[in-house]
Amino acid sequence: MSKNRVKLKGRLRSYLRVFTYLGILLVLVNIAVFTVDFTAGLILLAFTGLYLIAVLYMNFYSKPIIMNELVSFATEYGQIQKKLLRELDLPHAVLDDRGMVVWTNQAFEKVVHQEKGYRKSIFSLFQGITMDKFPDGPDEVSYELDYENSNYTIKMKRISLREMAVNSDIIDAEDYEGSLIAIYLFDETALKLAIQEVDNQSLAAGLIYLDNYEEALDSVEEVRRSLLTALIDRKINKYIASCNGIAKKIEKDKYFVVMPKKSCEMLKEHRFDLLEDVKTVNIGNEMAVTLSIGIGTDGLSYAQNYEFARNAIDLALGRGGDQAVVKSAENISYYGGKSQQIEKSTRVKARVKAHALREIISGKDTVIVMGHRIGDVDSFGSSVGIYRIAKTLDRKCHIVLNDVTTSMQPLVDLFKNNPEYEDDMIITNQQAIDMAGNNTVLVVVDVNKPSITECPELLRFCKTIVVLDHHRQGAEVIENATLSYVEPYASSACEMVSEILQYIGDNVKIHIEEADSLYSGMIVDTNNFMNKTGVRTFEAAAFLRRNGADVTRVRKLFREEAGEYKAKADAVSQAEIYRGRYAISVLINDEIQSPTIIGAQAANELLNIKGVKASFVCTEYQNQVYVSARSIDEVNVQVVMEKLGGGGHMSSAGCQMEGVSVTEAIATVKRTLDNMIEEGELD
Repeated sequence: MSKNRVKLKGRLRSYLRVFTYLGILLVLVNIAVFTVDFTAGLILLAFTGLYLIAVLYMNFYSKPIIMNELVSFATEYGQIQKKLLRELDLPHAVLDDRGMVVWTNQAFEKVVHQEKGYRKSIFSLFQGITMDKFPDGPDEVSYELDYENSNYTIKMKRISLREMAVNSDIIDAEDYEGSLIAIYLFDETALKLAIQEVDNQSLAAGLIYLDNYEEALDSVEEVRRSLLTALIDRKINKYIASCNGIAKKIEKDKYFVVMPKKSCEMLKEHRFDLLEDVKTVNIGNEMAVTLSIGIGTDGLSYAQNYEFARNAIDLALGRGGDQAVVKSAENISYYGGKSQQIEKSTRVKARVKAHALREIISGKDTVIVMGHRIGDVDSFGSSVGIYRIAKTLDRKCHIVLNDVTTSMQPLVDLFKNNPEYEDDMIITNQQAIDMAGNNTVLVVVDVNKPSITECPELLRFCKTIVVLDHHRQGAEVIENATLSYVEPYASSACEMVSEILQYIGDNVKIHIEEADSLYSGMIVDTNNFMNKTGVRTFEAAAFLRRNGADVTRVRKLFREEAGEYKAKADAVSQAEIYRGRYAISVLINDEIQSPTIIGAQAANELLNIKGVKASFVCTEYQNQVYVSARSIDEVNVQVVMEKLGGGGHMSSAGCQMEGVSVTEAIATVKRTLDNMIEEGELD
């Protein structure tokens, strides 16, 4: 069997052939010399013969020796390459297409603490690497890998063996698709530590506001007010200084704060204990001082961090104060918020907002009012109040309402088929969208979360938007509102609208049906004036009473059906007392038209049980599970519901869960409570 001769190519082959070409040239020259001089030709012929003998000798005898030398050099060079690759500082290994280790170098063996000849699966070494992460084509892929105490970037490249198999005399190469996987480990531990250190030292901007500065000063003797201010200053400055930060007082009740991001993380771990610490300042003041803190981090610039801090402090104030909000480009975190909101005794803000609302409505032709989806008595009652304001200003007004719940039906019936009200007073979503335009003002009541409004699309069609709400704000808010009046301390949206009605003008004449609707909203949201009731709540109720609201008539409107009453009683009787302080139950909604309303009422009833700090009632309705959460004063159920994607008030909140059963929803609520207790968010 003949072997293929090893042939040279490239410049080396040209270099060796040049002597043959010169020999041919020398023969031609010799012939030319013979034509000139025979003697000279003989002499040159002798030289030519010797030259050709030397060339033939070199081609047939020296060439194999040269080839052997070249092969030996190539072999030694390959061994050197192998040795260098074996001793290379970069961890490197070769795997087969099943992930089994075929070859490793010393650096790789040192990383994984294995000896030479390790032939097990790579998956047993690195838990984060799976078969689906292997590259499919010739392109290199890379992943982050944490191994022991180091951070690596692992790069993998697939090497096809098809060409090698085709040229092989040992295996059949037909349909052969075998391959090897080359992997490299790049240790980036030091780099990540350096990046983390730089990130930790980046500055976070913050704002600290005293929520009740004026009220706290008014509750202490005048000669001791400066001492109270000094003690608060000392508390704040000492606290920020302990975090390597700087606090600068910019107004009598406002501070600007700068601190390293690492210190901000430390404050998160301690859940901003300054919020509780400042309440201990007491020199005879009847009212404890509370703070609102807004922190901005992870911005592209210090200016953006400051903008984040401003948004965070607005959010903290909008949620009732006494809490810290940390905002970054991608996340918002809430801390604190355990105390009840402090009612403002002055109604100056209500008067200012009333005048602004009057100007906005007067400049438009049509007013559209909408509340939240699955409307309740408060949203409809406040909508009716806005309707009366628009009519007083001689403007067309329509209320967006699609589905009427059983709790709202008695109120809606007061206006339907009533000759004093237009037939198009209550309209649907599509009718509202058709009416919307540049000359329309949209008033959103009892909600500030766009996704749960009666008609979210309407927000895009109306350029002028007014928001009136009493719920604590969350991350999702109605943006670009021309006028936003959000007061978390208010008992209900009906209370806010009742105050505004008093400042719209002297010619406001409230009809009996409208007064009853506003009064009903206040009664329902305060649970008969037992929850979130302040001085201004009773003043608003007295105003409505003077304008014709009748307590007896309202009570008759809200008497329950026997089936609803039994369902509520059953939910109370079946309640589970979880961890000795949380009442959790399920409302069976068979033959109940508005189970979510009854579920909320059942949650209120559960608070009458001794030792219960918060209640949670789950109701399955329209392929969703609605959770109604209630508390008296010790638990902030808004924070609990926000963990589940909902929101509300400190003492009254809720959420909606999709794609889960009632049993799964209860398990989720319990798991959320457990996690919050472990993290210290709940006592």
